[in-house]
Amino acid sequence: MTTRLQPGDKAPDFTLPTDTGETVTLSDLRGGRVIVYFYPTAMTPGCTTQACDFSDNLDALKAEGYTVLGISKDTTEKLAKFRAKENLTITLLSDVDRDVLTTWGAFGEKKLYGKVVEGVIRSTFVVDADGRIELAQYNVKAAGHVAKLRKDLGLETA
Repeated sequence: MTTRLQPGDKAPDFTLPTDTGETVTLSDLRGGRVIVYFYPTAMTPGCTTQACDFSDNLDALKAEGYTVLGISKDTTEKLAKFRAKENLTITLLSDVDRDVLTTWGAFGEKKLYGKVVEGVIRSTFVVDADGRIELAQYNVKAAGHVAKLRKDLGLETA
């Protein structure tokens, strides 16, 4: 059973490479709120819907003080192609070893088409300015997720 993070938990720190060749360390973003979302695979329909939705809402989220990080097990090269193909503006991070995915409870057993499989669990977290989990959502739906998240956070819709 995968351990799941709960509101109030300390957000596990990480340093991961981006598709642009930089690295991002979560603890470097303290003082601001961070939306960390995990998705199964770049360039698939659901993941594209979700990434485009976050990109479309990025300016409004930034205006509310949020940084958005999308994390998958894809290579940085695949993430770069994903960014270019879909004109994404969010930060994409690569966790090919699945260490961060596992630590955050976003990799493990899940149901897929009625079967139990092991894989990435589509999940979203909000980390507060002090580095604690403010909101933890597992098994989220790709379509309409950002609108639901904005509502859950008490933000006006874009």
